[in-house]
Amino acid sequence: MSKPRLEGKVALITGAAGGIGEEAVRLFAENGAFVVAADIQDELGPHVVASIGSERVSYCHCDVRDENQVEKTVNYTLDKYGSLDILFSNAGVMGPMTGILDLDIQGFDNTMATNVRGVAATIKHAARAMVARKIRGSIICTTSVAASLGGTAPHAYTTSKHALLGLVRGACSELGAYGIRVNSISPFGVATPLSCKAYNLQPSEVEANSSAIANLKGIVLKARHVAEAALFLSADESAYVSGHNLVVDGGFTVVDHSYSAN
Repeated sequence: MSKPRLEGKVALITGAAGGIGEEAVRLFAENGAFVVAADIQDELGPHVVASIGSERVSYCHCDVRDENQVEKTVNYTLDKYGSLDILFSNAGVMGPMTGILDLDIQGFDNTMATNVRGVAATIKHAARAMVARKIRGSIICTTSVAASLGGTAPHAYTTSKHALLGLVRGACSELGAYGIRVNSISPFGVATPLSCKAYNLQPSEVEANSSAIANLKGIVLKARHVAEAALFLSADESAYVSGHNLVVDGGFTVVDHSYSAN
């Protein structure tokens, strides 16, 4: 059998109690990693751990809006497993669903606090640990097609994901000197608990809506597909990939949707 792609690696995954994060926890563990699953959902998080096995995965409460909690989670990872090779900064919120004319500014601020400042805090403290231990690590952030196009998501979410691309590119420019790679993943519409709750739809309805406007037909995007992209960016196959935004959207952001063949 081939060697597991993350054998002996230690990964910290935020937003790990459901959706893309949960799939990444499972996939990384399957590929030999020790994983700290961080989230604020203290009922779901331990359930994920129990379903995989506590010998390889552990749960840590972390609200990324609180830098102290982020630092403690990184320290927990180091204390538990002795290293930190991979950060998958995946925690995020959808934010206010209203238009710009009725925008909830407090909700906008909270979205930015989670989706941008929280990611910045996780990158800061994970990178500090990697630099101090001379680890040539991999940092991955979850963005969205909304990072490339307007009108595909609520305003606060779209703004935060655009900002996240800038954060990834800026961090890449600094951390490359330490051998640390920083990349992002921009998925198309996925039926995660986040999206289902935001739009008050069942997973099948979210998938049907996404498939209706998708460019690539005959396949439905799943959280597992996004987790597999994160696995690639974590593993040695992407050893010279940094500053890249891996778009997992079936070509949605590169085609003209106003065109229709007659």
